[in-house]
Amino acid sequence: MELRHVIESQQLTLPTLNALFQRADQMERVLARGGTQDYASRIMASLFYEPSTRTRFSFESAMYRLGGHVLSTERANEFSSVMMGESLEDTIRVVNNYADVIVLRHYQIGGAQRAAAVSTVPVINAGDGKGGQHPTQALLDLYTIYKEIRTIDGVNVVFVGNLADGRTVRSLAYLLGKFERVRLYFVAPAALQMQQDILDYLQRHNVWFALETDLAKVLPEADVVYMTRIEAEKLPASGPVPAVNPYFLNRAAMASLRPKAILMHPLPRLGEIDPSVDIDPRSAYFRQSRNGVLIRMALLASVLD
Repeated sequence: MELRHVIESQQLTLPTLNALFQRADQMERVLARGGTQDYASRIMASLFYEPSTRTRFSFESAMYRLGGHVLSTERANEFSSVMMGESLEDTIRVVNNYADVIVLRHYQIGGAQRAAAVSTVPVINAGDGKGGQHPTQALLDLYTIYKEIRTIDGVNVVFVGNLADGRTVRSLAYLLGKFERVRLYFVAPAALQMQQDILDYLQRHNVWFALETDLAKVLPEADVVYMTRIEAEKLPASGPVPAVNPYFLNRAAMASLRPKAILMHPLPRLGEIDPSVDIDPRSAYFRQSRNGVLIRMALLASVLD
């Protein structure tokens, strides 16, 4: 497996995914013994132009567990050089002098690609723009399905929430499209339904999908339910109650799920999953978050080797 820049889900082949999952399994054993010092001489620059908790902490934790070091900022757009008009490309060229790998979150779609075009060290896309990509989130999501369900071929995945510009669901849909007999249900209000570019991609790859508005209708079909939040500003003018309630999971709704199905969420949640569901063993979102450290350890090790 050869990886350099990690920019979008489409670039990740099935052999690469399998190799990353095997390495993540190894990292679980490394983590259990407290980490390693194999990358003690390496430095990761955590360059975030947007606030983040889970993704930034997950990457930084992964680098520390590998024995490496971290240079970090959560508000790169407030650097004096950026405030004075420095371009992303120039910032990347400068940071190349300080670090061995750059983890970048940018507010513009295509920001990671622009950075990779000028970088002499690996660039990993930690999310770019609304409706862009978040390939490492998709990797940890796919790895969670692999660990929990023990197969990805033939899985039925129900995506719920703001699918129109959700970079997590877009990136995961690309990855799921690489597997056999996958069935995807996109459940959202019409205004927030999955964009046509993803649907076109799935059609080209002969992936079965359905567009739905009724979550209760498809819950019994699911092996995986992937919930996402609907931000208040995305709700129809009629008000939040009619818009959100159909896309809400509580213990009563969980009764419709298969015994071995799992419930996932990239977090943070905004009320779309009732906290009473947390104790259900099918609720995998906190295990999903832990898997992020493992898959990012595997990813960092792979681009640094």
